[in-house]
Amino acid sequence: MSMPRPDEEMKQFFAAVMPSDPHIHIRPMFGNLAGFINGNMFVGLYGQQIFIRLPEDERTRLIEQEGACLFSPMPGKPMKEYVTLPEQWRETPDTITTWIEQSLQWVAAMPEKIPAKKKTSTKKSKGE
Repeated sequence: MSMPRPDEEMKQFFAAVMPSDPHIHIRPMFGNLAGFINGNMFVGLYGQQIFIRLPEDERTRLIEQEGACLFSPMPGKPMKEYVTLPEQWRETPDTITTWIEQSLQWVAAMPEKIPAKKKTSTKKSKGE
């Protein structure tokens, strides 16, 4: 299964709808982009889709919108807490930014995620 990739126009759109906050870090993920705050992902671009992370009540409210659905990077395997925004909202970028800001506020209140330390190899090299 190949992973969808965003085109340049979609990458520019994604950048345009992101809130301006110096604490946000945009990083590449599997050929796509994702936004992080305090080490926690709150928004992402997957091919031509934008997805956000929300608490249950807001997820339920968003999924009721035509075109919104649980974010499933692999068919039948939705990511917990993430919803894909309706594609037709690209015509109203302010709506997308408003939802991204809600996601940002919720995720920013979470404890900081500290990256796991990389394991060091215990194997001896040849000649030891």
